[in-house]
Formats: sequence, structure tokens, C-alpha cells
Amino acid sequence: MTRVTFISADGREEREVEAPAGERLLDVAQAVGEPLEGTCEGQMACSTCHVIVAAEDFDRLPPASEEEDDLLDLAAHVTRTSRLACQIVLTEELGTLTVRMPRDAHDMQRTGR
Repeated sequence: MTRVTFISADGREEREVEAPAGERLLDVAQAVGEPLEGTCEGQMACSTCHVIVAAEDFDRLPPASEEEDDLLDLAAHVTRTSRLACQIVLTEELGTLTVRMPRDAHDMQRTGR
């Protein structure tokens, strides 16, 4: 299991969940109602699942592929520790992971806006 902490864009809300190894972060986030759209359903064809990984966790993840880096160039509010949630697969070795939603994150499929 991996303990994932989701932090809202404004930093006021935190939600901690446990997820089994092998799950994609995007799927975990959507299952608990986090505002990640994932328009391409994890096919790495958009950047609507952009998250900001905590600096202390970022280097413990496998590096982003060139394709993921290219898609992050299209995302708003990208930081040095930005990743696409569809490309983060949780592992036992990871143990914990903290991610923050970027400013203006929303799920238009869920909110209808």
C-alpha cells in the first residue's frame, strides 16, 4: 500500500488515502473526488491530470518520459516537480506520496463547467 496525501491548490485542504501498489495516481485521485479530469483516460494525450509532487517525493519517482515532459509544457502552472498523474504508478517501495493540485485544477466531467 501507498499512503497518498492530496493537497488542494490553495493548501487549505488535505486528504490522505491508502492505495494498493500498481494503481495509477490518476485513478486513485478520481476515485476520491480530486479535481483531475484525465480527459484522455490516461493515454498520455493531454495534460488534464497535471499534479505537483512534493519536492521530497519527486526524486523517488521514476523520471518522466520525453513525451510526458512535452505534455507538461502545455499545462498551466507547471513547476519543477510537476508530473502527469496518469504516469505515476504507485509502488510498495514508494510508501508515501504527497501531491498538490495546481491552481485552476478542475474536472469538467464532474462539475459540468
